[in-house]
Amino acid sequence: QVQVVESGGGLVQAGGSLRLSCAASGRTFARPFMAWFRQAPGKEREFVAALNLNTATTQYADSVKGRFTISTDNAKNTVYLQINSLKPEDTADYYCAAGAPWGSVPSSKDEYPYWGQGTQVTVSS
Repeated sequence: QVQVVESGGGLVQAGGSLRLSCAASGRTFARPFMAWFRQAPGKEREFVAALNLNTATTQYADSVKGRFTISTDNAKNTVYLQINSLKPEDTADYYCAAGAPWGSVPSSKDEYPYWGQGTQVTVSS
């Protein structure tokens, strides 16, 4: 069974940086995708970034491309989301997702059977 736990959220001024962490255990090679999603009040949960732990390929939403970077450690036990040039519109609860299988669409939240509890990111003007 895959366990997913996020951390690293907080209150940051616009233009600042933040790094979120996602500790995952129980990953299988048949389900290599991990991703970050976010949800602001009154809005749908939206895709942010995805990483294939087997191939190291990445995918980003257009709204965060060039500012956000998804990566993993050498042991592939932790996935990170480095956020630079934070904007007030980045304010949301950020969720780590795991378990999308090979051949799936990693930007779709419906592909992920395992989710973390979420970590709050608040960006002030």
